[in-house]
Amino acid sequence: MPSNLIQSMQPQTRTFELVNLSANDYKSGVRPVWCPGCGDYGVLASFSKALADLRIPPEQIVIVSGIGCSSRFPIFVNSYGLHGTHGRALPLATGVKMAQPELVVVAVGGDGDAFSIGMGHFPHIARRNPDITYLVMDNEIYGLTKGQPSPTSPVGMEKKASPYGTLETPLDPILLALASNASFVARGFSSKPKELTELIKAAMQHKGFSFVQIISPCVSFNDMTQEFKGATLPIPATHDPRDRLAAMKLAEHPGGMYLGIFYQQPRPTYEEKMQSLQDKNARADYDLPEMMSRFMR
Repeated sequence: MPSNLIQSMQPQTRTFELVNLSANDYKSGVRPVWCPGCGDYGVLASFSKALADLRIPPEQIVIVSGIGCSSRFPIFVNSYGLHGTHGRALPLATGVKMAQPELVVVAVGGDGDAFSIGMGHFPHIARRNPDITYLVMDNEIYGLTKGQPSPTSPVGMEKKASPYGTLETPLDPILLALASNASFVARGFSSKPKELTELIKAAMQHKGFSFVQIISPCVSFNDMTQEFKGATLPIPATHDPRDRLAAMKLAEHPGGMYLGIFYQQPRPTYEEKMQSLQDKNARADYDLPEMMSRFMR
């Protein structure tokens, strides 16, 4: 990108007034219908606490989702919400952000919605870098349709749709996000609510596309809660989140699953670049009606 274009970009600022609300004030009053013990309850609690800590007015928040257990998320939050179609949370969220850039836009989904039918959108959203946060609740299973292997399920998983075990190698969401050059990449765990709250806050405060993989076990069809508790560990304090290669090495760590911020490197957002392009177009020396009239004679 030309340096003069970057220099001409003016950071966008949100215009809302901060509010003093409790985490409960950000709950819609609709009772969640997840199975008892589902990790998504922990994600909802951490998300509500993050909103309260950030003091964001509910009317300035838009939550967009696709299809799946976790995609019911917008219904349970006191904000604007859009329960969209399968795998389309990211393009819908981008559209909302482009139309109303002052709003806080959060996309949510599960591993199936994000990395199966929605997989084609992910790298392109990452490279465009719109100022939205993407929370993916990963339970390594299709829970809403009663327990089929998902894109993140381990090899050999025996379920109804794979009675002899899955054959496919699972995707690694962290490596995928890093390879796609997302400007913020992190992983949290629903069983560690305090740490998850801080991660969500950091993601929402990041200016650009922030991706958070959240380990959120499905207790009904793939209860790996205890296994995840034994396998997760915090990212070393010595890690430099500006080092993408080091982040990739952490993602491939064979001794367990790291939790925390793997990578964060701000860069111009998609909205800022579009505004710069519009400003440049407004200064162009041509008469648009006259040009259009050439084709209407």
